[in-house]
Amino acid sequence: MRLPGGAVLRVGPPRLAAAIVAEWQAAGGEPGGEMDWADVPLTTLAGTAQERIAPDPAPTAASLAAYGQTDLLCYRAADIPALAARQAEEWQPWLDWSARQLDAPLLVTAGIMHVAQPAESLASLARAVAAMDAHALAALGVAVPSLGSLVLALAMAKGALAPLDAHRIATLDERHQAEFWGTDAEAAARMAKVEAEILLAGRYLVLSRPD
Repeated sequence: MRLPGGAVLRVGPPRLAAAIVAEWQAAGGEPGGEMDWADVPLTTLAGTAQERIAPDPAPTAASLAAYGQTDLLCYRAADIPALAARQAEEWQPWLDWSARQLDAPLLVTAGIMHVAQPAESLASLARAVAAMDAHALAALGVAVPSLGSLVLALAMAKGALAPLDAHRIATLDERHQAEFWGTDAEAAARMAKVEAEILLAGRYLVLSRPD
């Protein structure tokens, strides 16, 4: 299999290679079969890791680390006390984890006005991202924007947080609103899309880890 740049796709982790074979077979990728690229997301991430990230990981790492400046977990409801209380309950433990495990304590604010994070904490987050290999960076490239949280994505990458739990935590605001106003079809579709992206990233992280 050749990538868009012409190089042959080479996958080191055996479990990831086997999963890529399986997804092509399931997608009709055998000779004469019909398939859609949406049916082979692991292949897409592996190609991104090999062709776009591995030659120079620094730009990808820097782009992902920048999310630490506006991490979802740091912005709490200003005028909905019940939601603010739930945010503190569900989000603060992961900010505590960031401070403890990543040496990156982050400041919390009420409302949407930007809060500047300590330079030392941002540097620690940047180091944590830079330590990831190309496969993990490819997965984080999906997980971080979907979650809106670098902290939650790093917790996933380090095996401290399951993908479905990360999705539940990141969509607290939407779940709170749905409990009061109900869920419309558009919101449900958006939530399902985010969940699928996070599950994909989590699966890729597991499959690409060295045995």
